[in-house]
Order: sequence, then C-alpha cells, then structure tokens
Amino acid sequence: MSGPGGSAPARSGSDGHARGTARVLRVAGPLVEIVCPASVAMHDLVVLGPDRLPGEVVAIGGDTATVQAYEYTGGLAPGHPAEPQGRPLSVCLAPDLLGGVFDGLLRPLDGVGDLLLTTGPDSAPQRHTWPFAPGVFEGGQVAAGDVLGEIGASVSLRLLVPADLTGEVSRIAAAGEYSSDAVLAVVGGHEVRMAQSWPVRKPRPVSRRLPADVPLNTGQRAVDLLFPVARGSTVAVPGGFGTGKTMLLQQIAKWCDADVIVYVGCGERGNEMADVIEELAELTDPRTGGRLADRTVTIANTSNMPMMAREASVHTGATVAEYFRDMGLDVVLIADSTSRWAEALREFASRMGELPAEEGYPAGLASQLAAFYERAAAVRTLAGATGSVTVIGAVSPPGGDRTEPVTAHTERFVRCLWNLDRDLAYARHYPAVSWTDSFSRDAATLAAAHTRAGAPEWTERRGRVARLLAEADRLADLVELVGITALPPRERMSVLAGRLLREALIQQSALSPADAYSAPEKTAALVEAVLTVVDRCLELADSGARPEDVEAVDFTPLLRARETAGPTETAPVAAGRDSVLARLKEAAA
Repeated sequence: MSGPGGSAPARSGSDGHARGTARVLRVAGPLVEIVCPASVAMHDLVVLGPDRLPGEVVAIGGDTATVQAYEYTGGLAPGHPAEPQGRPLSVCLAPDLLGGVFDGLLRPLDGVGDLLLTTGPDSAPQRHTWPFAPGVFEGGQVAAGDVLGEIGASVSLRLLVPADLTGEVSRIAAAGEYSSDAVLAVVGGHEVRMAQSWPVRKPRPVSRRLPADVPLNTGQRAVDLLFPVARGSTVAVPGGFGTGKTMLLQQIAKWCDADVIVYVGCGERGNEMADVIEELAELTDPRTGGRLADRTVTIANTSNMPMMAREASVHTGATVAEYFRDMGLDVVLIADSTSRWAEALREFASRMGELPAEEGYPAGLASQLAAFYERAAAVRTLAGATGSVTVIGAVSPPGGDRTEPVTAHTERFVRCLWNLDRDLAYARHYPAVSWTDSFSRDAATLAAAHTRAGAPEWTERRGRVARLLAEADRLADLVELVGITALPPRERMSVLAGRLLREALIQQSALSPADAYSAPEKTAALVEAVLTVVDRCLELADSGARPEDVEAVDFTPLLRARETAGPTETAPVAAGRDSVLARLKEAAA
C-alpha cells in the first residue's frame, strides 16, 4: 500500500537489523552485490557507499541482493555501507519541472552547457514560488484525484488530491504565492503539497481509457496529411544515421499543439541535446508569448552519462507525462531514441548473466517495449477531466535494417510508423518520411474527426495524394529504363504530378520561418492548390495538348507558395495556384 503522494512507506527489517548494517560485497561495473540483512523488495532504492550513489534492487537471493547502480561506481569497494531506503525508485513531481533540464532520475543538471550530473539519490527540482488559488472549502469531502485548487504557470496546472488519499479537507491554504514544498492542504489528516513523489515504474491511475479520436497537429505536412496521429496514440520513427530523426522530433516538440512536451534524450550525443535545449529557450510560444521551454520538460541522459540511468529515463519521462496528463492536459512524450534504451537493457541483461535472445537482446525486450508504449493513452482522469499522453519514439536500426529486433518489435506495438527514407534524406528532402513504407492506423478514426470539424474533403484528398505519389513512384523505374518521352501523355502528367506533390506540398523547410510550421489551414490550401493544378494538367493531356508544352510551363509560383505564405496564410497559396493555372491556359492555346 502506498502512502500519501504515491510513495511507498519505508519497510523495517523483519530481523531487527538496522538498514545501516548492509554492506557492499562485490562491485562489477554498474552491478553491485550487497549483503543485506534488512528486508528488501524488488526495485527498492538503495544508497551505496560514502558518495551515496543511487541504485535499484534487481535481484534477491537469500541475504544478498543485486543492485543496479545509476552512476559511475569508480571508488566503490567491498565493505562500503549500503542503505536500503525501503521504497521503490521514485521521482519528485512538481510544477518546478516545467522549463527544467534533468538527468534520467529527474535530478536537475547543474549546467545546461556542461550537462553535469548532481549527486545523491533524491530528485529535487529547483524550487520556485507559484500562484495558488484554492478551489475547495475546509470541511468538504474529497476523493482521490479531486482538484483542490489552481496553480498559475505557463500552462494551467492543478493541485490534486493524491491518488491514494480521500477524506475531509481540514485545512486549505489561502490564495497566494507558495513554493512547491509548502503544505497547501490537509486531507484526511495527511499533508498535501504541490510536490508529490511517485514510483517511476508504476503507471498513475485513471478513471478509464478513452478512444484516441482527436488529431494531434504537428505542423509537419507529410505527417498531418498522410500519416496522422491521434492524441493519446503511439508513433515510431525508424531511420538510419543521417535520415533526420532528431530534426523531425525537434520540429514536433517545437510546433505540435500539445500543452506540455516531455523530451527524453536517451543516449543521444550531448551536442544534439545542447542544441535542443538552446533552441527551445530561444523560441517564442505562440500560445502564451513566453518561452516555449516554459512548457517543456527536458530529460537529458546523453551517451556520455551512466548507461544504467538511461534504462530508467524512459520510465521517468512517462511518469512526468502522466503527472501533467492527470491535470487534464495533452502531453507529448518524445523518446530519442528507444534503440539506445534497448542497448542499456542488453548490457544489463548481459551483466546479469541472462540467456540472450535475438542479437543479444534480453528475451523480455518485446514486453518491455510494449509496457512503455502502453503508457500512452487518452484518459478520463480521476477528477473527471480528459487528458492524453502521446508517445513518439525514435528507433535507430543499425545500418537501416528494419528487421532487427528493436524495430521489428516496435512496429508491432505502435499505431503509426513514420519510416525515414535514406534516399529522400540524401536528396535533401525534409522530412524524409517515406510514403511507401509508413502507415497510420489512426487515419480512419481521424477522418471522422475531420468530418465533424467541417472538413469532409480531407479523406478524399489524402487518398488522392497517396495514389498520385504511388503512381509516380511506379513510373519512376520505367522512366529510368525507357525515358520520359516514351510514356503516354497521361502517364507523363502522373510523373509531373508526383514532382509537384513532393516539392510543393510534402517537402518542408525546417529552417524557414514561413515553412517550419504549417497550420492545418495552410496545409489544406496547399493540397487544394496542387490537386487543382494536377487536374488541369491531366485535362490538357486528355484534350490532346502536347505533354512537353505542359512540362515546359513554369510552376515556380506554386512550388514557392509554401515559403512565400506564412505558417497560417492561405492567400499567397491561392495566388500561386491562379498564376500557374493562367500559364497552363496560355500553353493550351
């Protein structure tokens, strides 16, 4: 049974020994064997040695326990003290997380530039003061998950009754500014603070799961049009080195319409994480006018940090995402990349002496991946609000081999796949999302959502774009063999249609202020403009116009419309379409 705030109560040893009598028996890299006369349980937190290195119990045998250390164990020696904490590995959840940069155990990093780790097992975000407005009266009865008051921040936050607490409100703080560790309420005799502890491996409870049927707008046309994702759904982004995974995920973090972004840099290069943090700090949030970083939580567990903390980082990220979800917010959890996380699982399994499965990964890899993606959901919270966690995980298959275990298992569990194509990436086509190898199982559900929103044409236009791209790809191989002039006029127009769709619609510039983000209205205008021009080209071919005359038309106004129009503008797109239609009319004369 958990105590108030979600943390498990400390357990006392059944044999009467104090926790301090535990000692280190053997050190093998991040695995530490301890002699532990006090009772311990799986996944309990243990503090090791004079430097108080945090670790987690991963195996128990008699009076010995094996502990997975989450920091470098250099200097730790047999005989050093070990202190079981009697509770699972937990993190401190508070409004202070917003705008912060943390390690895999949710401890603040000393410096963004240096990415230095703090020491000690306890996660303690830097304390700020937050405006609080009470929402209940003293003497009232509340249940788990009920709202006790509103917290002023860059997004609307709430003070909730802990998930394992119910009773009478004997005290509620007056409106004012408070730090996150201040007691704001007393419920059923237990103090309630903004900051609450929760075990990272335990999903937070909800009233019920809901159908994921509301689109998450990412601002990336290739995704929003062809392979859309619903709020509360799951996405995998596999791609080899240099295909633009990190760039795509950064763009989604910057521009998607979620309330909170949790960005987990899991085993990525430190310079890439530094770039992410720097850019988020410089970007203006279109919702609030403040910094985009103020509604982002960054968990940076880079490749030069302890590998075992990487294994915990994705669970930490999921717990943070669920904390904000329970307040009725839509959260996007980005994990870059799950392959590095799986490598940590493989190293851990090897050190534990487990029998290896495919390519040395543990036999439980599939279940571990499934458990992670299972934490994504659209839910009805305990307070009756709706919230969601959308999980987007990058996958880095060695050599681009999609049959390797991490990629193959991940594809089984996700609702959407945005496969990044090496040829598109090397042709400087961004985003390099392959329209032949990607899929979205949410598309049918989201088509109904678009219809309800007054855009019934979305489904038909999406289908047409997909068919035209597939036809152009089919003809591309034939063109390489016999040349474009050997094709019939209509098929030559299909090749032209594929080029127009790729360059005027699907392609996007992450560096252009006008084109880095594409609002739904701009995307719809570009789709309509390109399809109108394609239809006109097909009509000319059917009416006997020479294909070379149509191909010779200058399509530049249409091709440049995506950059001449601002992120939400549609008028320049219509002007580019009309200009090209006029030129086609002249070519047909």
